[in-house]
Amino acid sequence: MILLCGIPSEDPLAMVAHALEKLGADFRFLNQRQVADYSIAWQIAIDKVDGTLSLGTETFRLADIDGAYLRLMDDRLLPELDGEVEGSPARRHARAFHDALYRWLEVAPGRIVNRSDPQGSNGSKPFQAQLISQYGLRVPETLITNDPDRVLAFQREHGTLIYKSISGVRSIVQTFGEDDLARLEHIRWCPVQFQALIRGTDMRVHVVGQEIYATEIISNTLDYRYARRNGGSAELRASVLPSDIAEKCVAVTHALGLAFAGIDLKITPDGEIFCFEVNPCPAFSFYEANTGQPIAFALARYLANHDHS
Repeated sequence: MILLCGIPSEDPLAMVAHALEKLGADFRFLNQRQVADYSIAWQIAIDKVDGTLSLGTETFRLADIDGAYLRLMDDRLLPELDGEVEGSPARRHARAFHDALYRWLEVAPGRIVNRSDPQGSNGSKPFQAQLISQYGLRVPETLITNDPDRVLAFQREHGTLIYKSISGVRSIVQTFGEDDLARLEHIRWCPVQFQALIRGTDMRVHVVGQEIYATEIISNTLDYRYARRNGGSAELRASVLPSDIAEKCVAVTHALGLAFAGIDLKITPDGEIFCFEVNPCPAFSFYEANTGQPIAFALARYLANHDHS
């Protein structure tokens, strides 16, 4: 059996569920919004991990769960817990259940997409960039500092700069401009990540096991994810990567301990390829909806062990 963990109405989970139905695979939703009706208990024996998971009226042996797809939200923010004070029975139950679930998923056999520990590299973009570069993918020239003078020197060396989040929290990529110069002194209170602007075409690559789905993005904005909000445009097209780059994308995904990843690349006009990050929990539905690439079906096949890897 396969477990889909999160909010069932969220597009990625719903699309994988639909694909699993087409495959005839046995699966269940672990709907976080119904956590009050759930329980889990498990133990590690000499040669196996086992226990039980109760989802409402159904109870399953953990040993019978062959795969899981995780898109779990922060349980503290569940709407069902609104108005519950810290330490209330409902909050204690939700926290204890999620804690036990996460710990089981770290050691459970089978295909887990993706375990928490490997996802941790995305919590520090600079750390992840060092791992990425070890597998032959070039990363932009980067400076992390709270010293305004070093930023100005970096700008003189590399020209136009951008700045963005260092952590795994999504941020809107911004060009470093005149308005930012006027408030540059503010970084003395908080280090900021600056990078040389790489001009070219954005490419999102989804890796599922050994499969690759590349999407070319044609946009007139710096951060295509927010093109419409900023009055711009973004056109997504299915594409094909050079074989050596595709192999490197698969290699870095597996090296990070991931079965599924969204990799952000930039291809310059002269053919150089830079890698910005490896997203361990990509919201692939946006790309599939715009290109028709069967990413959800590939993920369903992987979870059901119907792939060829």
